[in-house]
Amino acid sequence: MRLEVEITGKTFKSAAGGMHEVLAPVKFALQSGEVGVLIGPSGCGKSTMLRIILGLDRDFDGHVARPPEARIGMVFQEPRLLPWRSVEQNVRLAAPDVTDAKLSELFKILELEAHRSHFPGELSLGLARRVALARAFAVEPDLLVLDEPLASLDDALAGRLRDEIATLVASRSVMTLLVTHSLDDAIRLGDRLFFLSPRPARIVQELPIEIPRAERSEAELARIRAKLAALPLESK
Repeated sequence: MRLEVEITGKTFKSAAGGMHEVLAPVKFALQSGEVGVLIGPSGCGKSTMLRIILGLDRDFDGHVARPPEARIGMVFQEPRLLPWRSVEQNVRLAAPDVTDAKLSELFKILELEAHRSHFPGELSLGLARRVALARAFAVEPDLLVLDEPLASLDDALAGRLRDEIATLVASRSVMTLLVTHSLDDAIRLGDRLFFLSPRPARIVQELPIEIPRAERSEAELARIRAKLAALPLESK
């Protein structure tokens, strides 16, 4: 499996009739098992890029190539759960063929076993985010897209959920594309970091992280942070 993204341009027409450039040329590729991270300032065009990659926006110049049979799992900034369905029902609605064993495994990793029959209105934001992750992984995706899945969580909860995401990604050969504002999340979860400029977004720096995710000690992470601090990143 391979994802190839080559966007040569994307513009919007305003209500006043003017044209606004959202994306400058952007080109990258991901292989199965790789985690790519998009890091850029608010409003630079990250969400527009995700919509293009997912096939939800076809009005752009360039092309996106992914295997036609690829299953896609998506975790939005908001959990987007159906309030009238239970946790388990929300997950099974997206993945009706998921086995009981697979679902139990996901719920165990994401600490959701005790919440199977709860409804979204009974969940904290952290638990709702876990359900959204369970829903995305239950479809056994070939391409997983995470749009700021840890936003608005306190540091301790974000750290726990980040570890759970790392466990799930490591257990499956899946292409993962993560959007985040957090350098800490990026260097702990990513294999390749793509730093984006302000709008119109373009890649100003690509940084591969050679050390496997499971082997990144605090000392190694500190060295990566120091390397990032020395780079001329327009989006930092």
